[in-house]
Amino acid sequence: MSRRFRKPLEKKGVREARKDDKRAAKRGKPSFAKKDTGKPGGRPEARGEGAPRRAAAKVTKPSAGVRPQRSPAPHDEVVAPKAVPLPTKVQTVIVTADENNMRVDRFLEHRFPGLSFSHIQRIVRKGELRINGKRADSKDRLEEGQSVRIPPLKLDAPKAAERSEAAEKTFAELRKMILFEDNDVMVLNKPAGLAVQGGSGMTKHVDLMLEVMRDAKGQKPRLVHRLDRETSGCLLIAKTRFAASALTASFRHRSARKIYWALVAGVPKPKQGRISTYLAKEENEEDSIMRVASHGDEGASHAVTYYAVVETSAQKLAWVSLKPVTGRTHQLRAHMAHIDHPIVGDPKYFNKENWQLPGGLQNRLHLLARRIVIPHPRGGVIDVTAPLPPHMLQSWNLLGLEGDRFDPIEHAPEE
Repeated sequence: MSRRFRKPLEKKGVREARKDDKRAAKRGKPSFAKKDTGKPGGRPEARGEGAPRRAAAKVTKPSAGVRPQRSPAPHDEVVAPKAVPLPTKVQTVIVTADENNMRVDRFLEHRFPGLSFSHIQRIVRKGELRINGKRADSKDRLEEGQSVRIPPLKLDAPKAAERSEAAEKTFAELRKMILFEDNDVMVLNKPAGLAVQGGSGMTKHVDLMLEVMRDAKGQKPRLVHRLDRETSGCLLIAKTRFAASALTASFRHRSARKIYWALVAGVPKPKQGRISTYLAKEENEEDSIMRVASHGDEGASHAVTYYAVVETSAQKLAWVSLKPVTGRTHQLRAHMAHIDHPIVGDPKYFNKENWQLPGGLQNRLHLLARRIVIPHPRGGVIDVTAPLPPHMLQSWNLLGLEGDRFDPIEHAPEE
């Protein structure tokens, strides 16, 4: 049954003010309503490939979570939630469907970003955290509908960390690479030539550089996926254990969408297609390489890639957009070589004889991790795009390729 409520009577002065406003509107006084920009959402136009240091990063999140730590670039779209305050007194919360089967320590990290691991262990050890009235262990799994008693919480006071001159230089170098960052996630624009992980004789790589970003709780940002040393572009980093677990699961369940750009020899026919093979690692005295194998071969794994030609240059070169469904080692490089259109500058897989590199182009791997789209650990979606690296931008300019052309790979299947 509906109820009607009478509006309270306005005072005479308020009524007269409203009448004055209406009369002013009729006389054509200016309004303070927002103007229509003529574009959906009033978003600014994207800049050219060579202009921004940071490329577009779009993050859409719900109302609960964390606030990004940097101001977005003019062409970024970041809808960030507010930080959840820590409880100052005992409270009881109910486990939601999204939190079903979540470990107790992950549950607390999810509910209260910034809470230290040591503090979580301390309240659990003292028996202050209870599930349905019983003492909880940090490794216990929660079930939807359970009630969790949470004691008053507090953030540990941050410790002043002193960095050496070399560490400060490394820290500044990493900060320049950041395309997007918030309390849980960081996306770097990895330059070509910088390894992601160490190897024999490797003295500098991203994993080692991340040591300078250890926080007051001793947590170091973690690698979530890999890029080849000579591949540039979007590299996803987890800043917390909770984020690392969630992002790793997204890759495992193929919830992440990755798009690469490459310059290849010749023009693939058809201009859009699917490459499906088995790949196996082949070791030799000097190096290892991924070869196309048969189903059932030792170490062979199924690999699927979708490709689309975006633009061509005199039928000698083609700019292709690639979407890998699987994530095998050197998958894109091996697949493009397999269809006889190897990636320009690839020292391992370029197999075309008597092929001359056009003048002005650098003999470096022309492969960019252009875009990554992945669910955010706390809800919503991370969508980050990287600009062309200097050597590829030079090639695009020399060949007259337009970096802002429509990318047809957007509509490729996800499976």
